Amino acid sequence: MADEFEPKILGILCNWCTYAGSDLAGTSRIQYPPNVRVIRVMCTGRIDPAFVMEAFSLGADAVLISGCHIGDCHYIAGNYKARRRIALTRKVIEQFGIDPRRLKMTFVSASEGALWAEVVKDMVNTVKKLGPTPVQKKADLHEAGHAPAGADDDLAEIAKASAGVKLEAAPVQKK
Repeated sequence: MADEFEPKILGILCNWCTYAGSDLAGTSRIQYPPNVRVIRVMCTGRIDPAFVMEAFSLGADAVLISGCHIGDCHYIAGNYKARRRIALTRKVIEQFGIDPRRLKMTFVSASEGALWAEVVKDMVNTVKKLGPTPVQKKADLHEAGHAPAGADDDLAEIAKASAGVKLEAAPVQKK
């Protein structure tokens, strides 16, 4: 039996709608893949793009953000703000070589447990087709000794460039 790639997906869910919807899916015993690790936030408007970047840097294969439907936010405009931030974050991650399909934002209410299960199934299938995140592949190659480490290469280049060069200290100014 071959090892099938099982993606690790970080789910950042709004407390009021999607978290309750995922809970409904669980209590209704709706089957869906267990690939999403959930973090609950009070509102998707709270999500900083740095959270997404850190998730990818720590090895997440994808990030799924889900909150209230547009117009139903408990904090009035949090999901509007999140939608704009996520659209911009997709452009940023693409610049880093990460496929923008690895970052998805959905809107699932507390009464849509079946929709939550479909969202998760769709995300898992999409990420399985994409394969492991390129960040993880790079880290795996480095651990196996097949790829040079970025920071170590930079230090080696600096050492090579400064070989034989006398460094001078900056003059200390007296008061």
